Amino acid sequence: MDPLKRFSTRAENYAKYRPGYPSAVVGLLEAECGLNSDSAVADIGSGTGILSELFLRKGCRVLGVEPNLAMRLTAERLLQHYPKFESVAGTAESTTLPSGSVDFVTAGQAFHWFDRENAKREFARILKPGAWIVLVWNERQLDTTPFLSSYEDLLLRFGTDYSQVRHETVLGAIDKFFWPEQVRSATFDNAQHFDFESLKGRVQSASYTPEHSAPEFGPMMAELRRIFDAHQVHNNVTFHYTTRVYYSPATRSS
Repeated sequence: MDPLKRFSTRAENYAKYRPGYPSAVVGLLEAECGLNSDSAVADIGSGTGILSELFLRKGCRVLGVEPNLAMRLTAERLLQHYPKFESVAGTAESTTLPSGSVDFVTAGQAFHWFDRENAKREFARILKPGAWIVLVWNERQLDTTPFLSSYEDLLLRFGTDYSQVRHETVLGAIDKFFWPEQVRSATFDNAQHFDFESLKGRVQSASYTPEHSAPEFGPMMAELRRIFDAHQVHNNVTFHYTTRVYYSPATRSS
């Protein structure tokens, strides 16, 4: 499936049921990278604006660069009360932003969709001297609880191309992407709690799960119900995440 179209039917569930990012991410970038309320942030592959909002709350100017129309329109609706948010129809490889215009390039849950070589050139073009590139993922823990192990088994069984598009497939390329700069990293704990209705929405927010019209959708939901009933406590289950942050000064020689 075209990466630019994968989320066209997922925007509503994505906005409602994907996890936010810990405020400690902003604290890290303040302490180590000079992030402040005057910073201009290009959030690349900004989707429905989950990471963008973290920086908007800090008071930053945020340019949400998103190629998917449904995701972009959702972000525009949800973030319309932030006067420093600007929605941009663009891609990681062609942002349409002016050269030397931003202090930070960020990507939340999106870098694994990029053409890395062309994206690196584009980031070098739009960043100011001394600017930073920041990659962030909420990495769902796969087997730290019986529920999470069962949920992972469900995705392996019913996911359309789950193993191929998981973000972990590009983690080994991060050092190469940042070279010749040395990448730094940090991790934070994160979690979400779901009743069954919201768990269904969380499953449907993923681009690798069957659509409603697919024959596998009904059996997948039946298995999800079984897993929920087996593991719920007070009608809730918990997703535990490790929020991973990779950051480095941008090199101007790219």
